[in-house]
Amino acid sequence: MSLLQISEPGASPDPHQRRIAVGIDLGTTHSLVAAVRNGVAECLPDAEGRVVLPSVVRYLGEGRRQIGFEAHAAQAEDPENTIASAKRFMGRGLADIGGREKLPYRFIDEPGMLMVQTREGRKSPVEVSAEILATLRFRAEDTFDDDLYGAVITVPAYFDDAQRQATKDAAQLAGLNVLRLINEPTAAAIAYGLDNSSEGLYAVYDLGGGTFDISILRLSRGVFEVVSTGGDSALGGDDYDQALADWMLQRAKMQAETASEKAAIKMLARRVKEQLTETETVTVPVAVGGRSVEVAVSRKDFELETRELTARTLGAVRKALRDAKLAKDEVQGVVLVGGSTRMPQVRRAVAEFFGREPLTNLNPDEVVALGAALQANQLAGNNPQGELLLLDVIPLSLGIETMGGLVERIVPRNETIPTAKAQDFTTFKDGQTAMAIHVVQGERDLVADCRSLARFELRGIPPMAAGAARIRVTFTVDADGLLHVAAREQTSGVEAQIAVKPSYGLSDEQIATMLRESFTTAESDMKARALTEARVDAERMLLATQSALEADGELLEAAERQAIEALMQSLRETARSSEDAATVEAAVQALAKGTEAFAARRMNEGIRKALAGKNLEAI
Repeated sequence: MSLLQISEPGASPDPHQRRIAVGIDLGTTHSLVAAVRNGVAECLPDAEGRVVLPSVVRYLGEGRRQIGFEAHAAQAEDPENTIASAKRFMGRGLADIGGREKLPYRFIDEPGMLMVQTREGRKSPVEVSAEILATLRFRAEDTFDDDLYGAVITVPAYFDDAQRQATKDAAQLAGLNVLRLINEPTAAAIAYGLDNSSEGLYAVYDLGGGTFDISILRLSRGVFEVVSTGGDSALGGDDYDQALADWMLQRAKMQAETASEKAAIKMLARRVKEQLTETETVTVPVAVGGRSVEVAVSRKDFELETRELTARTLGAVRKALRDAKLAKDEVQGVVLVGGSTRMPQVRRAVAEFFGREPLTNLNPDEVVALGAALQANQLAGNNPQGELLLLDVIPLSLGIETMGGLVERIVPRNETIPTAKAQDFTTFKDGQTAMAIHVVQGERDLVADCRSLARFELRGIPPMAAGAARIRVTFTVDADGLLHVAAREQTSGVEAQIAVKPSYGLSDEQIATMLRESFTTAESDMKARALTEARVDAERMLLATQSALEADGELLEAAERQAIEALMQSLRETARSSEDAATVEAAVQALAKGTEAFAARRMNEGIRKALAGKNLEAI
């Protein structure tokens, strides 16, 4: 009698097969990928053992690019084609980018989304982010030697619908199956809650490279409820770097004119900021326009110059506490997330505000990725016994435009998601047979002060007197915080609906085009990888053959040795000059075949030496 194999809902259909799922922290300055291995979440390193990947992409032309550390090192050398902090531009238009005159990029404000002009053509922040996500995906696939089932990707809690959709678009371009988008503070709470068995009210203070988030969460027996959230999507470590860079130039009585000079001074400021975390004073040469001036920077100077930035974060904290109707002494613990929380003035300000030392026992750079990995592992069905439940909230209110350019809110901010809310509206004129519905997001009362998300029309309304029709508008927000809107006239049943593609999202045609381009890039990536692997094999073969010649070269006739050395020289030249992996592999095989007789003699000689002086009985 055969047995039926039955799996639990959401679990893998094969109980012995584990789905490979990862958590990805797509950060402004650095990105990481993590996974649960042997029951423990850990960040996955690259071939050099580094777990972080600088979120920097450099376009070299002819389809070539550098991603990560190589690109980061080239920021001052080639700033216009080296895109850093692309996360700050996700889902944004040119008018949304503050301080853009200090950035080295050539921005293009196209209808639909912001673009950056590079030597590789126009690139959107979505495409740049997709390059970073694809690199992390390849790292994970190389680690497990298997395809990924899916990924949980983290986003700042204050990301609006446009920014979340842009993040999903980037993941799609990178070939990732997005299991869920979760807020970065929520991911950090997962890591801390599960590792420390914490319960009660906690504040997650997340100061990254480009964004600041504050979330108040209630943790109880595996339930993570976000009580309120807030922050600033245009405030982060980059702003501290820029403030310090401006101060250093002012102190040196200099002015950076070119894009390269601006990029170089900002990179110098970042290094100084990091050193001031450990020391009280740093002296560095500030070089601009061929001149160089030694500038001494004290920790006190840095803190005075950036105190307004730190104060802005605490202002957002106060607002989040007001939204949660909590006093700060009701918070039982404060979790610090993001590399920028290593700054002493930030830790001191947070400790003074809450009257308690913050939790820092997990690496602030890694904690978000670790939490995302735990969530991904559960969503993939690898942990069906887990009791983890996320009750996230929507960061900004959602509504529609009504007469006079006013906003009627349908889903209020801090509403737990997923959620569905409906409200009835009516016609304004007699005989009105259509209604234009304008979906907006924000906390202001005027449409002009909110962000436009989408527009669609409901047609076919039966002609009635003004106010007689009943149109029910339903907003549905899914677990990723993405929005679907439907409108239905109640008497006739006519309806229209839209899955909101935000103003700065990608159209389906754009996604299809970019996917086609990514397939072409994927082919070139595979070729590049194959060539690198062939060159590594060639180097190994050359080293092994050279070692054999040095050890047992006397076993060869002069003509035989000369033939092998000729094959070695041919392989060296081929590996150095050829761009075709098959050609290099053929040269490797030629050397292997040419040394077969030599290898056989070495083996025979080894056996002869091993048996020398021994009789048959001893053997």
